[in-house]
Amino acid sequence: MRPAPGAALTTAMVALTLTTGMVEAVSFLVLGPVFTAVQTGNLLFLGFALAGEGGLSPAAALSSLGGFAVGVVFGARSESREEAGGHRWFTWALVTEAAVLGVGAVVAWGLGGGGGALTARHYAVTAVVAAAMGARNVTTMRARVPDLPTTLATRAMTALLSGSPLAPAPRTSSAARDQGRRAASVGAMFVGGLLGAWMLHASVRPALVLLAAAGGVLATAAVHATRSRRLPPPPGPSPHG
Repeated sequence: MRPAPGAALTTAMVALTLTTGMVEAVSFLVLGPVFTAVQTGNLLFLGFALAGEGGLSPAAALSSLGGFAVGVVFGARSESREEAGGHRWFTWALVTEAAVLGVGAVVAWGLGGGGGALTARHYAVTAVVAAAMGARNVTTMRARVPDLPTTLATRAMTALLSGSPLAPAPRTSSAARDQGRRAASVGAMFVGGLLGAWMLHASVRPALVLLAAAGGVLATAAVHATRSRRLPPPPGPSPHG
């Protein structure tokens, strides 16, 4: 059962985008530099590392890429199974993602801030969190909310600018609703990154930042599930075909 489009789903996607910023603050500032959601960055990091430039760790990038791939496969298979069974796969997917992020936080328990040498535990946390983000990417692709992929903001930023009076593009909608959604996507990613970085700067342990992100995902699932129950069920097929 695909989640109904509208304000409730858009709000959920904005909230998920904010949690991505928090997760990436931990990934980049503590576990790497590495990303767990933005795999374009990891492909570049891996290339730089293999070239021996930048002091980057190929192991960190490979851990993220591997974990992400596992998350995508798991998310695609499990969400398809839930949907085929007539279940609310969107809520189930978010609860599962929150659980995996929680596991990442447990593995990260005791890790301090960034700056030290990377260890096997750093790579393990990276792989687990990247798996959660891989599943998240499947979830957001299936939900199909324009300009809100929740794990990157480049496309939304491009559409926001090309739909503005600064550089109007005929093929880009400049409707207030579309522009508001794009601005929310960009803003949520920034605020999430700022919040995660601020927490780390305030000596909040990385594991607690990951737990806060997991809590945000779980709260999003609960709110969306509650609001979805209030919506009328979709019309079924006519008994006469």
